[in-house]
Amino acid sequence: MQKREIKFINYIAYGSNDFLGAGAMALMAAWLLYFYTTFCGLSPLQATSIFAIARVVDAIASPVMGFISDNFHHTWLGKRFGRRKFFIMIGIPLVLWYSLIWISGMNYWYYLLTYIGFEMIYSMVLVPYETLAAEMSPDFKIKAKFAGARILTGQISAIVAGFLPGRLVEALGKDSPMTFFYAGLIFALIFVCVVSALYFFTWERPYDEIVANESKTRLTLGQAMKKVFVDLSSTLRIRAFRHHLGMYLGGYISQDTFNAVFTYFVIFALASDAKLASNLLGVMAVVQLVAVSCFIPLCLRINAAPAYRIAILLFSLGVIGYFVLYTQMPAQMAILLYIPTVLAGLGRGGLNYIPWNTYNYMADVDQIVTGQRREGIFAGVMTFVRKASQAGAVMIVGFILQEAGFRSGQTVQSPETISAIVNIMLYVTLGIMVLGTLVSLRFKLTKDTHAALMAEIEHLKQGGKEPSSEENRGVVEVLSGWKYETLWGNNSVGYRSR
Repeated sequence: MQKREIKFINYIAYGSNDFLGAGAMALMAAWLLYFYTTFCGLSPLQATSIFAIARVVDAIASPVMGFISDNFHHTWLGKRFGRRKFFIMIGIPLVLWYSLIWISGMNYWYYLLTYIGFEMIYSMVLVPYETLAAEMSPDFKIKAKFAGARILTGQISAIVAGFLPGRLVEALGKDSPMTFFYAGLIFALIFVCVVSALYFFTWERPYDEIVANESKTRLTLGQAMKKVFVDLSSTLRIRAFRHHLGMYLGGYISQDTFNAVFTYFVIFALASDAKLASNLLGVMAVVQLVAVSCFIPLCLRINAAPAYRIAILLFSLGVIGYFVLYTQMPAQMAILLYIPTVLAGLGRGGLNYIPWNTYNYMADVDQIVTGQRREGIFAGVMTFVRKASQAGAVMIVGFILQEAGFRSGQTVQSPETISAIVNIMLYVTLGIMVLGTLVSLRFKLTKDTHAALMAEIEHLKQGGKEPSSEENRGVVEVLSGWKYETLWGNNSVGYRSR
């Protein structure tokens, strides 16, 4: 890989794009279901069907985008602008579409089409973006810094997503749907700025290096489409990636479920308002930002899996704390809600950082199996999984609320509905975190095992046929899930022609 000096501006530019990656999702996760059911006249089932349909579309769009990005260097545009950077460039004006999602008083089809439209734009930018850290540097510590810059920016966007609606509620009144339109517009304008910075201050793997390492076999259109879905499923044949996904889903689906129901919990279960919900989410996001800065060195010191379990414990204590206060909190003591908010924020900061840190090394594990660099495919899978997990969490919440008798546009809900809200936040959130914890016990990627992995990749690049040491054999077999003799493309992973 060609080495270029990575400066502070490069970290900032790369990280800032997670204002789109995380910020867009943060605002939607916390407020979109509430917006749809309060100001748009949609029932919980109608609202959640929008997420479901968008996921069907995205099931095709994200992996196809990954494949297109991996192969776009064969086109004139790809050679001129880059196979990743071209899509980032055209995404700069298109991200303004986000503001259209937050217009009230339209019909179901408007909300469906605007949501799907933004999801397509989101994938077009995020899939190439997620390849860049691995393409800009192979160094373990530099990748960790890129992940840290990304997640720190994502936490800043979560702070804005938490506090901004509350400040707009103060200015416009709690019953004004313009609160959410202005929030969406502000975010859209920020997206334009951060995607522009990403385009101008990052780079991708040089063209000569790409063509030197790729297979000489060119595929027909039909073969290419088949390869997209073979590649998609082939990522799951990498053991470390399966464990990574388990930890990722345990951390993120628990947060998505919590986010989807938290506003309802504050407004209906605690009989408060959107301003308090916004303030609590904002404080939680501030704490998450602090937590990320703590978990970056913690991961380097004790490795990802143990740090992940610490984060799970903190978030779990926060969720349990909310439940205890719901049942025991004295009247007029809402200030106590900030105690579990801090605990939850500490845990969520770690859960946001750790999976995206470990993700940066998955293409390395894949390379020793396939002999290829397939960052685009992994980015496509991760983008799809991220959006599918969020949509799935929101769909579950919406379905349960519908079955529990939730009434759209009402300021008071039935005891059955309130009980459902509380049970979702407690039992569903905690149950998902338990599953993530169990998976983390099997995750073996550490700083030392990654160093052994990269050494063995270099050994194979130099024509090695036998492992450089029995210790390295054991490491790469544990990480990959494959016997050493089947590594370096001597297998069917990735549909590679040998």
